[in-house]
Order: sequence, then structure tokens, then C-alpha cells
Amino acid sequence: MTDRLITHLRHVDLAVPDLARQQDFYTGAWGLTTEHTDTGIAFLAAEGSPEQYVVRLRQAADKRIDLIAFGAATPVDVDTLAARLATAGVQLVREPGVLGTPGGGYGFRFFDNEGRTVEVSADVAIRTHRTVEAGESIPVRLSHVVINSADPEGTRAFYERHLGFRLSDTLMHPRMGEMMWFLRINSWHHSMAIARGPHPSLHHASFELRGIDEYMRGTGRLLRAGVEKIWGPGRHLAGDNTFSYFLDPHGNTVEYTTELEQIDEDTWHPHLYDFTRPEVSDQWGTANAMNEFVASRSFNDVDKGLFVAPPV
Repeated sequence: MTDRLITHLRHVDLAVPDLARQQDFYTGAWGLTTEHTDTGIAFLAAEGSPEQYVVRLRQAADKRIDLIAFGAATPVDVDTLAARLATAGVQLVREPGVLGTPGGGYGFRFFDNEGRTVEVSADVAIRTHRTVEAGESIPVRLSHVVINSADPEGTRAFYERHLGFRLSDTLMHPRMGEMMWFLRINSWHHSMAIARGPHPSLHHASFELRGIDEYMRGTGRLLRAGVEKIWGPGRHLAGDNTFSYFLDPHGNTVEYTTELEQIDEDTWHPHLYDFTRPEVSDQWGTANAMNEFVASRSFNDVDKGLFVAPPV
């Protein structure tokens, strides 16, 4: 495992056939803010986040993950990581250089082991943001991204070996074996998780709210608006965070959460949780049961962007 040069999760970028409908959902029901736009593209910020944007939407013929983006501390770290990946045979799709996206910065892109495009950047300008007030049921930040993988053991090994991620916890099933791995890049319990699935795709993107009251208000607002709920509200055991999962207009699962656990990395020991135990999925017992319907909606469509770098 390499030493850690990545500092945090920045944003997740999605391509969709109907940009206007997707943007309306994320800025209306979901509570993000359109910070920048260009032809066929929109950059959406979370009011409480210093990141220039936490979601990028792009008009495209095919639905896909365009990009998962992480931060690094300095341009030197960006160059160091890019050189290490290239030496290890990882395919770079954009050499380190100045970024043309909002906030600028310095970064590069590469394909992971299954062909997702990943970006690492430093020196991106801090966005002017504000404290989300009590009762405001809008996202404070992008909490984590979970991906489906047809080779989850290989994907976990890639992110640990090349990017310095560390295992926090694992979910298993008595008959099916290990099914989900929670990986951290800082003291948050996880910034990424990898789920065993039939194909590579987005499992879900999760957005942190200010607290329990704001999380429940947001969940209720989406229900009243008729947004399809998949699972929740409840509270997971791994990560100790709350969850309410919904579908966006293109069938991507998105989550409202709060109180994701922060751990002492020097003393933490990963757990192996059997998710057939009800309290593992939901400590509260308030969510609908995890079943085949819930699982299948999280499989999502086959990602059509594998080993195809996004045009922007």
C-alpha cells in the first residue's frame, strides 16, 4: 500500500441524456445550487461546502459516470502520484496540468482497474460558502461515493495499493461471502465504498446534511414531492450514519445522510459485519427491509463510460 497523497473526495460527475431534467432535480428537490454553467454542462455546489462543485452534470447520449474526483494537498503530490501510477502501468488519460474547470487548480486523470475515470487535483480555489442554518434541509457536502464492481477484490486492491485508501469495515453474507468494503482516505469512516455487483456502475452518491433534524426534514420534503424512495430512513451500523435512498430522474441512487462516523485511524480495527443481521443494515429498525428490489435498483445500468474518458 502506498503512502497517502489523496486528502479528500471532491465531486462526482454524471453524464445524462436529459440535462435540464437532471439539473432541475438536483437544484430543486435535492437542494444543490447551480454555481457555473457552460454549453451542455452544469456545475452544482453544496451551500456548506468549500468545493467549487460537488456534482457535475453533462448532456450526453449515454448515461454514465464521467468522473470521480479527489483532492491532493499540493501540485507536487499530484505530480508524484501521477508518476507512481504511470510507473505501475496505470493508464493516464490526462497528464498533470492546469485545470480548466471552475476554481482552476492542477490535476490529472487516469483509468482505474475497471475503466472509471478518476481525477486528482490540488490548488483548486476555495469556494465562498456559508454555514447551513438549523432547520435547513439541504446538503452540506458530498459525503461519499459507492461504486458497483464486477471485480470488487481487484478494485479494492487497486485503490489501496495505488491511492492509499484503507479499509474501515466489510459487509458479508453467510452464503455469498464478502459483499461491500468501506474505504477511507481521511478520518471519515468512508469516502468510497465498493459493492459486489453484476457490472461496474454507480451504486450511490451520498450527501451529508447538517444534523438529524435537517436529515429528517429533507427526507420528508422529498417524500412529499413524490421522489421515489428506495430505502430508509434508518441508521447503518458500518459508519453509524443515517440513510434515506432515492432515485434521481435517470435512475441513479442518491442518499441523504448525516453523522457519518469519524474514527481514530491509529486505533481503528476493521469489523466484518453479517448484513443478514437486521441491526447491521438498520440500527433503528425504521427502514423498509433490504430485499431484492432494493438491491436491484442499486445495481444501476451498465456504465457506458468505462475506458472512455469524458470529453471535458
